[in-house]
Amino acid sequence: MKVLVIGGGAREHALCRSLSLDPDVTALHCAPGNAGIAEVAEVHQVDALDGTAVAGLAASLGADLVVVGPEAPLVAGVADALRERGFPVFGPSAQAAELEGSKAFAKDVMAAAGVPTARAYVCTTPAEIDAALDAFGAPYVVKDDGLAAGKGVVVTGDLAAAREHALACGRVVIEEFLDGPEVSLFAVTDGETVVPLQPAQDFKRALDGDEGPNTGGMGAYSPLPWADPKLVDEVLQTVLQPTVDELRRRGTPFSGLLYAGLAITSRGVRVIEFNARFGDPETQVVLARLQTPLAGLLHAAATGTLASLPPLRWSDGAAVTVVVASHNYPGTPRTGDVIEGLAEAAELDDAYVLHAGTAHDAEGRVVSAGGRVLSVTATGPDLGTARTRAYAAVSRIDLPGSHHRTDIAARAAEGL
Repeated sequence: MKVLVIGGGAREHALCRSLSLDPDVTALHCAPGNAGIAEVAEVHQVDALDGTAVAGLAASLGADLVVVGPEAPLVAGVADALRERGFPVFGPSAQAAELEGSKAFAKDVMAAAGVPTARAYVCTTPAEIDAALDAFGAPYVVKDDGLAAGKGVVVTGDLAAAREHALACGRVVIEEFLDGPEVSLFAVTDGETVVPLQPAQDFKRALDGDEGPNTGGMGAYSPLPWADPKLVDEVLQTVLQPTVDELRRRGTPFSGLLYAGLAITSRGVRVIEFNARFGDPETQVVLARLQTPLAGLLHAAATGTLASLPPLRWSDGAAVTVVVASHNYPGTPRTGDVIEGLAEAAELDDAYVLHAGTAHDAEGRVVSAGGRVLSVTATGPDLGTARTRAYAAVSRIDLPGSHHRTDIAARAAEGL
């Protein structure tokens, strides 16, 4: 099977790594890729938002499966352009991807499907914003209605900061704060059958102890020893399947990866948000534990044959990912810094480095090219071991001015 992956972040590196280990994959391509992906796949330059260009590349490669990684190409209709050319595509249509592209649309779908979520107001005027903030009170949860690259959500006790963010968004969703721990659960679907993956937890705040500003994610771990063993089945029955069924009923079937961000509240499971693609950095730890070959799973979703697949197989161990971010992230990140120690980190047992914001400079050195630069991932028989291995690998890497959290999976590893 010839596979083309669209994207160039750590998520796509994790996908490419798993696909490269699949014996059914005879050729692996990625566009536009990054410095790390180039080590496991042939990379090509393409405008990932240009469906015609992506379909043309897929045709030139004779791709048997195209995996669209990031949300922006999905919302832009790249999967539609590929399907029109006859390619099996893992990724939803533009209409179905509005589940992530518009939080107001997602709320409407959840209401119709009876999916439990936070109460919310969709606001477009300062008066509506003030009324919504007053109705819910602190802590305030303010979400840009559209795509914002993981930076459109502000959770704060500061009314002025909440109002400032809301006014800057244009159309905004203001909702009640959900208490309790958060869980990420992915599901692969062909528009009818829904196959949940293993749950993970990520860390959104920039600093230890969940302090500092929100980011795109500073680390993740899986499995969740503290979670109810029945959680996955419950979410499948109350969230994932009803959502997929509702979208099919509307004539916009969702085929691809449905990501449910969940809060385990005192009143039960509630959906925080949906994404229409694999999440980053949770993908890194979930795929690290998946033993079922990935290409067949994604191809079955793309061709409507998920119901015929046997149950997924998972390792009994654990995986931990620690994100190494560039200077000043999540503000305007500094780029162009040379990264050293990558080979030394890769020499450690059961640890590897996934690239996100990296590139090669004129001298062929790997340099930083974004905010979240690397996802250092490790596996082990338990969370404590996986965590120790991940941080050992992080210690080998030298990126001037970089920062990372030191408490990823710490509480879970200690049984807290």
